[in-house]
Amino acid sequence: MGLSLEMKSCGIILKLLTVHGLKLEIGNWKLGRTVQKHEGQFPISMFHECLLNLIILLMLVALAPLTAGARQVTDQLGRQVVLSDDPQRVVSLAPSITEIIFALGEERRLKGATRFSDFPPEAISLPKVGSYVQLDLERIVALKPDLCIAIKDGNPRQTVVRLESFDVPVYVVDPRNLEAVTETIIEIGDLLNAVENAADLVNNMRSRINRVKSAVAKISHRPGVFFQIGISPIVSVGTNTFIHELIVLAGGNNLTKGPIPYPRFSREQVLFLAPEVFIITSMARGEVFERVKLEWSRWHEMPAIKNRRIFLVDSNLFDRPTPRLVDGLEVLGQLIHPELLEEQQ
Repeated sequence: MGLSLEMKSCGIILKLLTVHGLKLEIGNWKLGRTVQKHEGQFPISMFHECLLNLIILLMLVALAPLTAGARQVTDQLGRQVVLSDDPQRVVSLAPSITEIIFALGEERRLKGATRFSDFPPEAISLPKVGSYVQLDLERIVALKPDLCIAIKDGNPRQTVVRLESFDVPVYVVDPRNLEAVTETIIEIGDLLNAVENAADLVNNMRSRINRVKSAVAKISHRPGVFFQIGISPIVSVGTNTFIHELIVLAGGNNLTKGPIPYPRFSREQVLFLAPEVFIITSMARGEVFERVKLEWSRWHEMPAIKNRRIFLVDSNLFDRPTPRLVDGLEVLGQLIHPELLEEQQ
């Protein structure tokens, strides 16, 4: 009775493996499209031998996806991702990721990007897959990507899950500060076999950051900075933002630091803060941009207005986790401490 049950169990497992078209011969049992017993008895030891071989075979089957040009990596959310060891059809799911791939010189791999991927200008011509907060699943899948690179802050989790259900590998990044941006560049460089380019890019960024830090180390006063990112309502930046980090590194005092990432203010509250440096950035451009500056310029009692230290800056240098954050840092250094720039020159 026990032997018969063992024989049936082994036979069932062998038959299941034939679904995958596997062929195996174990002792007196042959496995191909059919499983048949040769003449002779099937001793208990044969069952054990069969089971051992099956375990080995199943281990090889489990490892099969990692062979033949594939590898397993861990993304920034701690997820295990199996992908090609040389991805050729990459879809970027955020403008910042598109920028990083171009900065690495690997744009030939890009087959799609999100709607506002506009830097460098060459990125504009890439096929678009919706905005990074509202991705077009059908368009992404139609591009037949062998790798999608997503960002936690913006990309819907449900879309990532759906993509993986279509066997599309999705590597998720989550840079929260300047150092994490450099780490993200290194990781994407590794994914795209651009390790040397990534190292050169990051070394350049760190060298420029250190130059600003060295200059700022000489200051005796940190001017109060109000950094406006929203026009109506007036919105600024709290502590856990890239802009706060850049203000501090550039030698300023962020007047709106605090636990709320993007706090709102009334005009009266801003005037009460009495900023010494006033910086405005927004998605809006042209006349709207200039009009906001003109409206603030009427308040002559504000130190920033009195000393003509109100400035307009390009938002893309400050709100995208890309190598251009260092450009933003250098711009802030020039605006907050122009005397340090003169010394360096």
